[in-house]
Amino acid sequence: MTKTQAQIPAQDKRTPGPGRPRSFDEAAALEAAMKVFWQKGFEATSLDDLTKAMGLSRSSFYSAFGCKQSLFLQALEHYSKNGIRNLRKVADTAEDDAVDAMMQALSDPKGGPQGCMLINCITELAPHDEKVAEIGRRHLENIEETFAKVIDPEHPETVRDKASAYSSLAIGTLALRKAGMPAERIANTLKQAKTILSS
Repeated sequence: MTKTQAQIPAQDKRTPGPGRPRSFDEAAALEAAMKVFWQKGFEATSLDDLTKAMGLSRSSFYSAFGCKQSLFLQALEHYSKNGIRNLRKVADTAEDDAVDAMMQALSDPKGGPQGCMLINCITELAPHDEKVAEIGRRHLENIEETFAKVIDPEHPETVRDKASAYSSLAIGTLALRKAGMPAERIANTLKQAKTILSS
């Protein structure tokens, strides 16, 4: 049993039972839950926090999502899929330097201290929860793959290390954001890092 699972209250592990067709927007409810987890983290988020944000009764919550842990993993997957889709859109629509546009999108210098939900969760939970770690690894691999395809569309596998360096630097600046570093300094850090990698 993982640390995360061990700390879920007993009543939060009920299995969903049969019931009437769902009368709520499951996608919207998942989006709302994701935002709560993103803001508060897994441990600090209570079932009441979730049901209030999602507009659900406890019975509807259990029927649709099973338990807090299950919902959390679904929210992480949802966040990851949206993030990768948006990053690929940035790469496809960049007018000039797609690599720079992707690094800016990942680091989001003006995004404030909230940071990236997945990176936050990797830090908080991955050492104790293999499912979270797996989602995190897959997310990071997808980011690297996107960089590699931009750097060398014909032979992306040959530039995977360079792609990893770009993505790691961009993601690393999230720590500067969470520490309250000014956006201008973060942007300058990215610029300098890209210069080094491009030399």
